[in-house]
Amino acid sequence: MTPGGAATAAVGGIARAALAAFCVVVCLSISIAAAEEAPPEPADYRLEAYRAPTPATLAGAKVLDTDAAAELWRAGTAAFIDVLPRPPRPAGLPAGTVWRDPPHDSIPGAMWLPNVGFGALNADTEAYFRAGLDAASRGDVNAPLVIFCQRQCWMSWNAAKRALEDGYRNVAWFPEGTDGWSQAGLPLVPATPRP
Repeated sequence: MTPGGAATAAVGGIARAALAAFCVVVCLSISIAAAEEAPPEPADYRLEAYRAPTPATLAGAKVLDTDAAAELWRAGTAAFIDVLPRPPRPAGLPAGTVWRDPPHDSIPGAMWLPNVGFGALNADTEAYFRAGLDAASRGDVNAPLVIFCQRQCWMSWNAAKRALEDGYRNVAWFPEGTDGWSQAGLPLVPATPRP
């Protein structure tokens, strides 16, 4: 190697090392900023802006990371409940137009109870949620329940809070939801709402 080639290689190596160090600093800064952005736990349900940073806690519930949720799923010791809302049929569609819900993938074996995570529920939706919890728990308020949606989704926080207020004693909230599940390389399958 010529002296000029060695100098060029050394400069290139220093540049790559500096770029790698810069990337580490940026990634750590983003992680720290994301952790600092977690809002405090509210006293009541979230009523708007459901796709936003969620608290790190939910009083009375266990908060699960993806590894802990996957461990419960593999063991088959908890009922998983997906509360992702179902998109409404668009207004103004001509009569006779066929409307198909967009596909939704969820954790295998999870019960999908759409629209139960809004801050205020009408009587029918509340009854639907209670019936779903009863079916998932087999009528046992001590049965372990894992409630999830997607990352930064208040629907799951609201639904887990509502389950606690309905008397369920073993509620876990999985805030990373299907986003964290997928990123960990865990399987997702097409879901259909519980009737």
